[in-house]
Amino acid sequence: MVALKKRGANGKSFYYLSHTYRQKGKVRYKETKIGDKLPGDLAKLKSEFLQGIYKEKWFVDFGEIRKAYLKEQKLMPSEIREKNLEAFAVRFTYDTNRIEGSMLTLGETGALLIEGISPKDRPMRDVKEAESHRRVFYSMLSHKGDLSIGITLAWHKELFGETKPGLAGKIRDYGVYITNSTFRPPAAVELQTRLLEFFRWYSREESRMNPVELAALVHVKFETIHPFGDGNGRVGRLLMNFVLHRNGYPMIDIRYQNRKGYYRALERAHIKNDDGVFAQWFFKRYIKENGMYLKAR
Repeated sequence: MVALKKRGANGKSFYYLSHTYRQKGKVRYKETKIGDKLPGDLAKLKSEFLQGIYKEKWFVDFGEIRKAYLKEQKLMPSEIREKNLEAFAVRFTYDTNRIEGSMLTLGETGALLIEGISPKDRPMRDVKEAESHRRVFYSMLSHKGDLSIGITLAWHKELFGETKPGLAGKIRDYGVYITNSTFRPPAAVELQTRLLEFFRWYSREESRMNPVELAALVHVKFETIHPFGDGNGRVGRLLMNFVLHRNGYPMIDIRYQNRKGYYRALERAHIKNDDGVFAQWFFKRYIKENGMYLKAR
């Protein structure tokens, strides 16, 4: 988080922005002077200051990951690309649903989605939601348009049309709580405005922002709005991967075993009203998941 500091020099006080972060095992400190008066656009200055640090710390590696990934995809036989994509679809479906309480194991999810074998003694809802998630995932990959309220509602309806028809594809008109969180999502009367602002922000930033950062912020901002009665996390993770895939970056699966760190990062971002908290967690996760492309340099 960017800190605002005030220090005196030669009988005059000046304001500074500072940020401490860790890079390659070392603690680093950045600071910039912003003047003797607080500017009206302090939030913008903080964002630009943090952007500079991100570019130095993360964005070069993100570019290298994309370059190596696209080269690998180009050299890979189409049959292997399809097989790898199917494996990712299974793993992503398993983890994103397991995070939300599904009882299916990874093996059962694979057998269901690849071989059509339904697991015994598992809730039918979990089976149906695994099947629908796979369909929506592939629909997301083939979507040629951009993100919008319309496509988001359509994906949510497809995800939950069979299991939760009362809320599928509908913006909530009631208040909700997040389990084990002190953060309270916006009231129902705020949602239309918040969603319009979110998609305007996306349209404005999609061509200017690093795609990995954009994916992280799309996810955390969407989760903050929490527009649905249920399924916000699953839709948010689809939106996240839409951004990565659309821009030629490898997609990411947030693993069930990493859920505690994931939840903490979202919670801290919500409570501190600082999306950068989640973005930094996401950047570290993304580098760790795709480190093989950096080693190939």
